[in-house]
Amino acid sequence: MLTAMGDVLREAHARGWITTRDGNISVRKGKYFYITPSAGRKTIVYPENIIKYEIKDERLIIPQKENTPKPSIELDMHWQVQKLSKRTKAVVHLHPTAIVSALYAGLDLYEIGNEFPELKRYTKVGTSVPFLEPGSVDLANAVAVAISPRGELKYNIVGMHRHGVTAVGDNPWEAFEHVVRLNHICEIVLMSKGYK
Repeated sequence: MLTAMGDVLREAHARGWITTRDGNISVRKGKYFYITPSAGRKTIVYPENIIKYEIKDERLIIPQKENTPKPSIELDMHWQVQKLSKRTKAVVHLHPTAIVSALYAGLDLYEIGNEFPELKRYTKVGTSVPFLEPGSVDLANAVAVAISPRGELKYNIVGMHRHGVTAVGDNPWEAFEHVVRLNHICEIVLMSKGYK
């Protein structure tokens, strides 16, 4: 699972969906929460680089020591989504170009998600969140509510205006597949509307 976190980031980078220091992934497994580090080169994330926190009473135990690696600035967003599930889950945040373009062009990802059977069958697309400051509590809360409108995981992926997507799966590759599917459909929709 930890190896897959780095593999997914490398694949996202190869597709041009993140630059060297973008994107982040978390995994909740048992009593531990794992997240990619902040600002590090995502093309060289390996299990030994991944930050590990213990979960106690549904709270993250974050050591307050100097010289400890800093987690992604989206830590709160990942935890707000992860704490909704008691079993192993992966949360992937990327900036896929066609999805970000579709959002910027004013397209409704939720509507797109319901129009295409090859997407709707495997990937449930939630309502996109407006632009909110990256790393903010407001963004974390908005994404958690969009993925889990009633406190239960309902959707696999949501768009974040001018920012990207957050996807959830049983493992990093499953979450990534939701991004791949939605990005592919967004490419088709953008081409059909003549957007460049």
